[in-house]
This record gives sequence, structure tokens and C-alpha cells, in this order.
Amino acid sequence: MKYLIFGDSLPAVTVTLNSGESIYTQSGGMTWMTNNFTMDTNMKGGLLKGLGRMLTGESVFMATFTAQAEGAEITFASSYPGSIVAADISQGSIIIQKSAFLCAQPAVELSMYVNKGLGSGLFGGEGFLLQRLAGQGFAFIEIDGTCVEKVLAPGEVIKVDTGNVAAFQEGVGYQVERVKGFKNILLGGEGLFLTKLTGPGKVWLQTMPLSGFAAKIIPFIPIKND
Repeated sequence: MKYLIFGDSLPAVTVTLNSGESIYTQSGGMTWMTNNFTMDTNMKGGLLKGLGRMLTGESVFMATFTAQAEGAEITFASSYPGSIVAADISQGSIIIQKSAFLCAQPAVELSMYVNKGLGSGLFGGEGFLLQRLAGQGFAFIEIDGTCVEKVLAPGEVIKVDTGNVAAFQEGVGYQVERVKGFKNILLGGEGLFLTKLTGPGKVWLQTMPLSGFAAKIIPFIPIKND
């Protein structure tokens, strides 16, 4: 498999497959492809896993595309402004924000991940239900805004504003802590909580969460008064 990520604020990825190789995406996720693929749509993992994916913003059904010739090309486009990141899941399972999954090789399993920390679930910006990618091969995920990758050493800590965490390897510590100081809370403009990530492991940060982007444009949306 080869891939090419292209585009600026509205990116896409073209995946080139050899005969017999496959890639899957959520139902309706394909943008265009050459005329040498077969398509198989199913729940991939059964009803329970399908319902779990639905709770994290994905489709119950997944579509698997299999190349029937050498050099078959298929393209998947981002559904909102941002970035597309290729992640090698063979290096370790990763936890991603809801609705971030774009496509993956068949040996990569997409499942629901339950955030067990009460504070992280309530105040971490992503809620209690996230997505988990595990297995072998590459997966492609959507990032809000520009993506910054950081590799944390054992015990190394980075504190991130709520919602700016896009993904992290499963071994990374994920906690939420309250901003200290009354003036900082009242006047600092950063809210009450920050997300604390502790190494070792890789994290993917995003510059503009979709929720933050929506909050910025809502005041400019005309309201019709009856």
C-alpha cells in the first residue's frame, strides 16, 4: 500500500493498492476511485461493535474496498477543514477523538473506548466515549485545524487546553486538572480545566477544535425574528 495526502485546509488522501489489498471506511466515506475495486458493506465485527461505533460518531456499517488490479487508486476526503494524519497502528494502539476515523487497512480494528476517569469524561473536552484503533497496519484520522505531533519521554508532561487533544497512544496518561488561582479562572480566558498528558508515548494535538470553530462563527449567524 502507498498513500498520498494532499490539499490544504480541506485535505484528502489517495491510497494506491496492489491486487488483493483492501481498505475500509465508514459507509459513504469514499470520494472517488478507479474502476478496479470491489466493495463489500457490512457491520465489521458484528452488531455490538457496530452500535459502539455509532455512539462515537461513526456509521454502524463499514465499506471495504478491495483492489482487483495492480495500482488501483481510491481517495477519501476530509469532512471538515483540518488535516489528515497517517498513523502506524503497528507501533501501538491509539485513542482518538469522536468522528476522527477516516479509513484503515483491514487488520486495524476500530472500536469504542470508554474514558473511565470521571473528571476526564466530564471536563476533558471529548466526553466519556472515544475511539480506539488497534491491530496492525495504517489508519488515517481527521484532525481539526493543523496537527502537531509530540513524542513524550517517560514522565514528561504537557498541559493542553480542553478540546485540543486529537489523539494519543494508549500508554499515555490522560488526566484533567483544574486551573489554579481565582484570578486565573476568572480572567485567564482558559476555562476551569486543562488536560494533562504524561509520557511515554506519542500525542497528536490540534490547533482548532471543531467545537471552538463553531463557537467563533455562531455570533455571526443571522437570526430571523418572527
